[in-house]
Amino acid sequence: MIASILDWLTSGASWSGSDGILARLLEHVGYTLLVLVIAALIAIPLGLWIGHSGRGRWLVTAANALRAVPTLGLLFALTLVLLPVLPGSAAFLVPSVIVLVLLAVPAILSGTYAGVEAVQPAARDAARGIGMTGRQVLWQVELPIALPLLISGLRAAVLQVVATATVAAYVGLGGLGRFLIDGLATQDYASTAGGALLVAVLALVLDAPFALLERLVVSPGLTGRSRSLRPSEPNRTAPAGGTT
Repeated sequence: MIASILDWLTSGASWSGSDGILARLLEHVGYTLLVLVIAALIAIPLGLWIGHSGRGRWLVTAANALRAVPTLGLLFALTLVLLPVLPGSAAFLVPSVIVLVLLAVPAILSGTYAGVEAVQPAARDAARGIGMTGRQVLWQVELPIALPLLISGLRAAVLQVVATATVAAYVGLGGLGRFLIDGLATQDYASTAGGALLVAVLALVLDAPFALLERLVVSPGLTGRSRSLRPSEPNRTAPAGGTT
């Protein structure tokens, strides 16, 4: 079985054409990026507002409750509702995007809200004490401190969307899910297993830029990466006169 999977993955025929690995991979990445952009535009401002103002916390609870909704069942229901309304492939693309956005929003919203909520009140009070406005406190104090949890929420959403975007194939769309659905239908288990492997690899590949982003934009003091005292450097806290 492993040999047949490797043969399928390395075969030139598997990568070429409109239904080849490359085309399906690009479709899957396209769905994922579209969903993440929409979810981030909804969840990040909302999470910042809830964490900063302390109002609307029920929205976080309600969003987390969406995780219990069966994705495939909701996809079929939305498709049946929108099929007579939307033209062409939009009748299948729009329901898929809506379902995946509902899946991605809770992780991003929870991460953003929790990051702002975790800011120490003393930091907010100090910022207001030097004359910062509420908006300045949000952007210059709360958001930088919230970045680790915010980015963690984005990373969790990426993994969930990449894995779940395979359901789009159930309503006739593309993506790597086509290999799973079509492979099972034709008993081509090499392409089924190969498609599943590609989904897992893609999730890891798309997670890497967010890990790098976290290292670049998050203050080292928040992640424990602050510069430590080298053994060769003198102890600057020692008394000037030495020990007695």
